[in-house]
Amino acid sequence: MDLVELLLALIGACIGFALLARRLNLPYAIILVLGGMVLALIPAVPELRLDPDLALAFFLPPLLQVSAYRTDWRAFRSNLGPILLLAVGAVIFTAFLIGAVARWLVPELPWAAALALGAIVAPPDAVAAGAILQRLRLPRRIVTVLEGESLINDASSLVLYKLAVAAALASGTLGAASGVASFLVLGLGGIVVGWLVGRVALWVLPRLDDTMLETTTGFLAAYASYLAGEALHVSGVMAVVTTGLAFGRAQHTIFSYNSRVTTSVVWRFVEFILNSLVFLLIGLQLNHVLERIAGRGMLSLAGIAGGIALALIVGRFLWVFLASWLPRRIPALRRRNPMPDWRHITIIGWAGMRGVVSLAAALALPMEFPERDLIVFLAFTAILATLVLQGTTLEWVIQRLGVTLPPHPNGVNPEEAEGRRLLAVAALAEIERRMEDPLEGAIAADLVHEFRDRAGHLHRTATNQGAAIAERVARRRIRLAALEASRQQLIAHYQSGHLDEEGLVKLEQELDLEELRVRQVLGDDRTEGQKREDAKRRKAMEAAAAEDGAMVTGKAVAGA
Repeated sequence: MDLVELLLALIGACIGFALLARRLNLPYAIILVLGGMVLALIPAVPELRLDPDLALAFFLPPLLQVSAYRTDWRAFRSNLGPILLLAVGAVIFTAFLIGAVARWLVPELPWAAALALGAIVAPPDAVAAGAILQRLRLPRRIVTVLEGESLINDASSLVLYKLAVAAALASGTLGAASGVASFLVLGLGGIVVGWLVGRVALWVLPRLDDTMLETTTGFLAAYASYLAGEALHVSGVMAVVTTGLAFGRAQHTIFSYNSRVTTSVVWRFVEFILNSLVFLLIGLQLNHVLERIAGRGMLSLAGIAGGIALALIVGRFLWVFLASWLPRRIPALRRRNPMPDWRHITIIGWAGMRGVVSLAAALALPMEFPERDLIVFLAFTAILATLVLQGTTLEWVIQRLGVTLPPHPNGVNPEEAEGRRLLAVAALAEIERRMEDPLEGAIAADLVHEFRDRAGHLHRTATNQGAAIAERVARRRIRLAALEASRQQLIAHYQSGHLDEEGLVKLEQELDLEELRVRQVLGDDRTEGQKREDAKRRKAMEAAAAEDGAMVTGKAVAGA
């Protein structure tokens, strides 16, 4: 089986494993890794060795940039203190703690190699907890801190990882002073490179005026910032994060509406594929790694892996609680920023699942690295332990602690409702202004009733009146029913031969975008079961429309 066929087969497997994970209600990363191990047992599947030099360069730039792109910059900046304590402080603490535990459990492991292991497993991944965080309404600060930590901790851990790998391959040691200096130079240099690449890309984007070219430029910027940083011997990871932040801050003013919609879909697809392939690749290699380190004995390996995983989980809790408590021994700081709720600290401590960055870093270890197979195995087991233990219980822990927020009044976020009201008022004011225009006045007069109705509904929603819920449900039901009737008529019209494929696609896209707008504005409170039933009903109606169209076409042919 050549590489292309194998990659296509793996992508197909990703879909199946993702569906299985959804059915079992488990983090799909767990199913992907275990699935990769099962696939590796198939005789026809060869051992897929990924060039270590390509592992980080291929997988990380898009994943890091899209994470930075989605970051809420204002919330990130307002919570920078706790984010840095976790993203830099916790990473350094965890890396040295895991390095010390690894040296204690495996005395022959060089210090630099042990520190590399610590740097690999140090950064938690917010993506692993993302599905859970999205399902539950948590205090915004918890989500912001976890997402902000995940954004920066990847960069700080990989800077430390790079220093440790260099020291291990040079068979030397890294002094504290030189290590701190190198850490700062690599990080700050990466920020400068990423900012420059971001500025150049943001200068180019408005001049392209083409959605496809703008999306392609975004991908090129991710790889350009990473490769430029590595070529200049600074942190390519920090460069990518900085470029992503620059894109995220400018997306609302520089990108066109079409680019924002299209880019979001494309990046989600790429994110799923790359995340899935990394987990599958590590699973495919694990059986062969186990064969090469089997001489240590399975019980011994299990003991070492268990010790590393335990230290990883306990170490995060230790740092999170100490970093929250110790600074507030200073009265001035305590008055300005009181001690957080212990339940919030517990959730942040328990949300320590490791993910794709750690896997990519493990895959990227050079083949000649000391005890490479053992480190890859220990990194994998630590990641799997956090995914299984913390990933499957995080939602239960959150619910038991009782920190979820109550539903919004009338089922609508008040801030979002007020924002929608302001948009409707501004649009209505513009339409009413144009009513006085001698050329456009008659058209504006036809439109003004629709905009007044929309503004009135959004005003009632924003002011939290009790009737808003029933009104919103009725509006959604009527609008969706009208859209469904339009869609049936469109399909029947196409099947009768009176509309070509191009017209069908264009009109169908308009209906789809309108349905998306209706569901976003008026809410979509269907359960998953109701969504599946609606999909089945839609398929049945489309089949009936197709049958009717075929009958009409048959009669036309017979008449001819």
